[in-house]
Amino acid sequence: MAKNNVKKVSQEDTNKVAEKMYDNSDYEASDLIDMGTAITHEQASDDYTEGTIDGEIDSVNENGGLKSDKGKEIPREGF
Repeated sequence: MAKNNVKKVSQEDTNKVAEKMYDNSDYEASDLIDMGTAITHEQASDDYTEGTIDGEIDSVNENGGLKSDKGKEIPREGF
């Protein structure tokens, strides 16, 4: 990106991002910060649950053992 295309960010904008905490309503928000928080929360949740951020769910057997690591994609609609 060219140096002259960089947008200067105000301290107020920086503080708004820094103070932002995830809220369940962020999934239905129209504000870019809220939407970003929802997406980041989902990625972190996927990583915690699945161990990756690729957005795929692995198949497991009835005992929780891995049947296949060829995961099913998680739908990314509603953001």
